[in-house]
Amino acid sequence: MTVQLDFLRHGETELGGGLRGSLDDPLTASGWQQMDQAVAVASGWQGIVSSPLQRCARFAEHLAEQRGLPIEYNTHLRELHFGEWEGKHPRDLMLTQADELGQFWTDPYGYTPPGAEPMRDFAARIDAGLLALHKAHAGQRLLVVSHAGVMRLLLARARGLKPAALLQVVVGYAELARLEYDPQQGLSEVMG
Repeated sequence: MTVQLDFLRHGETELGGGLRGSLDDPLTASGWQQMDQAVAVASGWQGIVSSPLQRCARFAEHLAEQRGLPIEYNTHLRELHFGEWEGKHPRDLMLTQADELGQFWTDPYGYTPPGAEPMRDFAARIDAGLLALHKAHAGQRLLVVSHAGVMRLLLARARGLKPAALLQVVVGYAELARLEYDPQQGLSEVMG
């Protein structure tokens, strides 16, 4: 039996783009509006699951209250920790660490930024989160409020891309993507 997971990336944050990782900055007014618009006509969820970081959690709490849905937090679905690159924008890293950034971009499993969480550990953490969601919610449909890195990894898998290609998957602010997950069958993307 599968669990249906509608993944929603958080909206724009106060400190802007770049590698936010474990930084816990809040949404801008525009970020709130982006997320409201993304879920305006969506329905059918039995619950909401959120990353504990406030750029996800505050909106998830708001929506759970608005729609009368239970909410839970899943620490496994936090963003990748970028180590010394936390808070930096790739365009700035291009000026000082272009070779390293290029290595990370072309092979995120083969190159780990200084002090960062290795991609294999990140993937294992997300896998643990998916298993927990399946165990607790098989047969249900959930909204999962999370991050671009989490969604990239899962969408790359669902689309059958090579692991190194995950950073080629584009996930915009407040983008909504539907996945189905079963531990035996893996992930699949549901279109429409």
